Amino acid sequence: MKKRYLITAVILLSFLSLFVGTSRITPMDLLDWRSEETEIFLISRVPRLVAILLAGAGMSIAGLIMQQLSRNKFVSPTTAGTLDATKLGILVSMLIFTNATLLEKMAVSFTFALLGTFLFMQILDRIKFKDAVFIPLVGLMFGNILSSISTFFAFKANVIQNMSSWLQGDFSMIMKGRYELLYISIPVLIITYLYANRFTVAGMGEDFSKNLGLAYKRIVNIGLVLVALITTTVVLTVGLIPFLGLIIPNIVSIFKGDHLQKTLPHTALLGAIFLLICDILGRVIIFPYEISISLMVGVIGSGIFLYLLFRRKAYA
Repeated sequence: MKKRYLITAVILLSFLSLFVGTSRITPMDLLDWRSEETEIFLISRVPRLVAILLAGAGMSIAGLIMQQLSRNKFVSPTTAGTLDATKLGILVSMLIFTNATLLEKMAVSFTFALLGTFLFMQILDRIKFKDAVFIPLVGLMFGNILSSISTFFAFKANVIQNMSSWLQGDFSMIMKGRYELLYISIPVLIITYLYANRFTVAGMGEDFSKNLGLAYKRIVNIGLVLVALITTTVVLTVGLIPFLGLIIPNIVSIFKGDHLQKTLPHTALLGAIFLLICDILGRVIIFPYEISISLMVGVIGSGIFLYLLFRRKAYA
């Protein structure tokens, strides 16, 4: 898995993504900067592409950080309750802070995502039987509890439909002025790269890290803050995207190992490629209609997840 091949794939798929949609646009149409096609291209197609690239890279990196810090290949925002905690935070911001701005909603959702992730890590510390498959099952149960609480209060407040519109993963509504929150992922990814070696050491265990003079708790907390920040921005902008942070880091680790600084660029690129492929397929399968990205990633991602489980059993 060479980086130059991944970069080439990102470029080719990005070009294809820009010219796939219900409105027929060709490169020749863009020569007239005042045409309707150019306006659609700049207002809809380009923001959609940027959102796909940032969301794909961001969620994949979030999964990579969680797997490194938890020392479990099946832990991710999907299987650790982070997405469900973010969902609960969005509901709280809707019910209590009814006139909140998007940034205020983000602050509330980020707080819940961070608390949910911290709580999962605390549960993880207290589990003695740390089987690779058992841990994510605990995370899924924890996430389902949070999701059930969200659904209950949303039903009581009669806002289930409103909440569902926030959480349905979909790029079709991404336009200029409605995706810029995702730019927060860029400095987060840069910070992740700067702390990559520390995360790698922290992934070897608390005792080992302290023997090397690493402030283990502080590094873990920084990692969890980065995960919560990425997850919140993606959920608020795009919606829930399951399995992405679970399968991409596992695929990269098969070919590149577990050194985070070396695998980080490959993980980001492959995450963007995978999301681009799912989005393009979702736009062409039932053209001119569109399948939501959460459904496409959920179907394809769950299949890959099952393959990884069977592969682990075969090579245990």
